[in-house]
Amino acid sequence: MASGRPTVETRSIEMVPPHERHGSPKGQFTLWFGANAQITAIVDGALAVVFGADAFWAIVGLFVGNILGGIVMALHSAQGPRLGLPQMISSRAQFGVYGAIIPLVLVILMYIGFASTGTVLSGQAINLMLGTEVPAVGIIIFGATTALLAILGYKYIHALGRVATVLGLAGFLYLTVAVLARFDMAQIMFLKGFEWPTFLTAIALGAGWQMTFGPYVADYSRYLPQNTSERKTFWYTFAGSVGGAQWAMTLGAVAGGLSAAGLGGDFLKNQVGYMGDLAGGGLIAIFIYLVIVTGKLTVNCLNAYGSFMCAVTISTAINRRNTVSKTARITFILVIITISVLIALFASKDFLNLFKNFVLMLLMVFTPWSVINLIDYYKISRDRLDVPALYTPDGQYGRWNTAALLSYAIGILCQIPFLAQTLYTGPVTHWLGGADISWIVGIIVTAAVYYPWAKATNNAPKETIYPQTPEPVPAVSEP
Repeated sequence: MASGRPTVETRSIEMVPPHERHGSPKGQFTLWFGANAQITAIVDGALAVVFGADAFWAIVGLFVGNILGGIVMALHSAQGPRLGLPQMISSRAQFGVYGAIIPLVLVILMYIGFASTGTVLSGQAINLMLGTEVPAVGIIIFGATTALLAILGYKYIHALGRVATVLGLAGFLYLTVAVLARFDMAQIMFLKGFEWPTFLTAIALGAGWQMTFGPYVADYSRYLPQNTSERKTFWYTFAGSVGGAQWAMTLGAVAGGLSAAGLGGDFLKNQVGYMGDLAGGGLIAIFIYLVIVTGKLTVNCLNAYGSFMCAVTISTAINRRNTVSKTARITFILVIITISVLIALFASKDFLNLFKNFVLMLLMVFTPWSVINLIDYYKISRDRLDVPALYTPDGQYGRWNTAALLSYAIGILCQIPFLAQTLYTGPVTHWLGGADISWIVGIIVTAAVYYPWAKATNNAPKETIYPQTPEPVPAVSEP
């Protein structure tokens, strides 16, 4: 936003008009690098080793997963400049105005889950910096800071992303050099042979991480000018997200391998403190904790902001409005942050196992949604939308879209026999030696069901229909 505009962001779920667009796609790189180069991604990478993979093959699998998931994530981002809409508002074009509420509820649960886990880890880092052992201190400080920045909105979240990128580059570079200097990587690499089940789990962890950004990534590219290149938006988003995540996950896989070999401490018991010990302790450890807090703050702001957008999208589908007040915005965000803080305060001690199953479950739920959204945007409607109709259940897109909703349900149900979860392991998974390929099955089946159905029932307009937005009155210079 240009200087002189309100401190708190004024736009919510409505389309951003052309005269308010600004920035360049390069900003997507710093935002998404900062959002990915953080402690939860390190934990995600460590999970691949903790749950059975050799460190080398875990890194390779995570890279494959980040690439595959990053493509999907960046394709969602490329929609932002063209449409100027929040991601889940545009999802009404596929699911219907009421139908879109179903994935929206799941998205909010995802935001709360990630915000809670991030608050736990960041609270640990703040406590280590302050020298206190009272968990609530760090958790509450982090929650309050997240709420403030999420309320301020888009401009400040992007600024935080730039700071997190600089600190993340410095911190991660130091950690990488320190680990390579202190430890012989031969002690943790190629200790096990290649195993398909653990390799596929590593791919799923990487892909799941990236694809969970899909429901809100376009919220941060929609302020770009409408003529911004889709290709540039895609590549800057992809490079930032995949680059930051893979670096963090590689450090995590190495940390998991070192911990399993009895080197450097116990990662399983103290993920944040372990990273400080790897850095060498002292002031350097405090700097690493600051890097952890800043990076996690960036993504938690995204989660809080995204929760607000989803909650408003649900409420406005019912009350048929297309805007909300600043008071409502602040209230939504404070409620979400309060819930995530309370969950963090009472979090289970079995953090790593719960987090692994949380990521894989999200992959199961959001893979079919991504398939439906991307097929519609790039193959069916080809970015042609009736924007005003997205805000009324009596419009072109109606209340419920049978093709999308049934395809979504089938896409989820078909994955159940292939799941490898703590609560449930599908029969096909046993035949595959424990490999979880549910998300791959979900992609194939959802696409096979939805594409021909959507093509046969396509009702996209010939050209995009935009809302009538008054242009700003040009300033009159004094004679």
